[in-house]
Amino acid sequence: MRDILPGLQARCAAGTPFALATVVAVHGSAPRDPGAVMAVDGAGSVLGSVSGGCVEGDVYEVAREVLAGAGPRVVSYGISDDEAFGVGLTCGGTIEVLVRAYVSQAELADLAALLDLIAADLPVAEATVLSGAAETGARLVVRPTSSPTSSPTSSPGTLGALGTLGTEGLDAAVTDDARGMLAQGLTGIQRYGAHGQRRMQEVAVFVRTYAPPPRMIVFGAIDHAAATARIGSFLGYRVTVCDARPAFATRERFPTADEVVRAWPHDYLEATEVDARTVICVLTHDPKFDVPLLVAALRTPAAYIGVMGSRRTHSDRLARLREAGVDEAALARLASPVGLDLGARTPEETAVSIAAEIIQHRWGGTGRPLGELTGAIHRDR
Repeated sequence: MRDILPGLQARCAAGTPFALATVVAVHGSAPRDPGAVMAVDGAGSVLGSVSGGCVEGDVYEVAREVLAGAGPRVVSYGISDDEAFGVGLTCGGTIEVLVRAYVSQAELADLAALLDLIAADLPVAEATVLSGAAETGARLVVRPTSSPTSSPTSSPGTLGALGTLGTEGLDAAVTDDARGMLAQGLTGIQRYGAHGQRRMQEVAVFVRTYAPPPRMIVFGAIDHAAATARIGSFLGYRVTVCDARPAFATRERFPTADEVVRAWPHDYLEATEVDARTVICVLTHDPKFDVPLLVAALRTPAAYIGVMGSRRTHSDRLARLREAGVDEAALARLASPVGLDLGARTPEETAVSIAAEIIQHRWGGTGRPLGELTGAIHRDR
């Protein structure tokens, strides 16, 4: 959704009706994850993609039919590996796509409210009925906390829930689950009874969560940090560069970073928000910065803590951290020397190796060439 957000906002603002196709489920390998979207308006203009291939052609026709009044639909595309290239599922697999229209001014206004929340990087979840006793396409927009004054005109910061899936019980159950999924950054299909009963299968609801971008915090305002900040932004992280030296921590040196902070690294880290999606890259390789910083970093739930330095530097660093009271289980969290073995030499190549290791940690990859492996390329989502 974020990749076509400006185009969707422009259509809502102009009152231009369009159909939105959303990937709601993926089985096996497929190019796009659940939540990928494609929009088609009455003039035939297309935004986004649901598969990156020829599936778009059929989804386009379905979208035109839905926009013409056929009603929301869920369509499935299943394909074997041998036939995959023919329909754009380059690795085989099955995708399910919900196609629904936004035509009336009320529908466009409701969607615009959701898009504004996403654009503001505020956490929000959208629940949509796919099938069952409730009406297909019914929507409920959920914020992390409710407000007794919530209404369609509530501000993004106070909005609790907007819309309905058909029954009060279903709305309540889905709201609770959507908030839990939002906290974990999960997207997927949930099933309920018609009135929200647990462990029943009558109603399938797709919950798409929009959490703020994960953070990348880069310590050390060196050339390698500039390259790492650039690739972090490219990967969708909100990037902060921190260094205590005013001459080095400047906006001119880090134009792609979301923020540049002049502070002692451990002081900044102890005062800023770090969650389980945050990645920390320590590129200072200076003991007076590294040791107190890593002691602080290892107290956080960060997903990845990468540390630059030679093997000798890393060995010395481990000894200093042990002297500071850090235990072996915590030390095992450090990715050091940082990055995968790509033979990198330049700051840019080193940044690629760091990014590769971050991706490997996130998805559990082996780091080996795919040509040396067998089986599915994409791991189970």
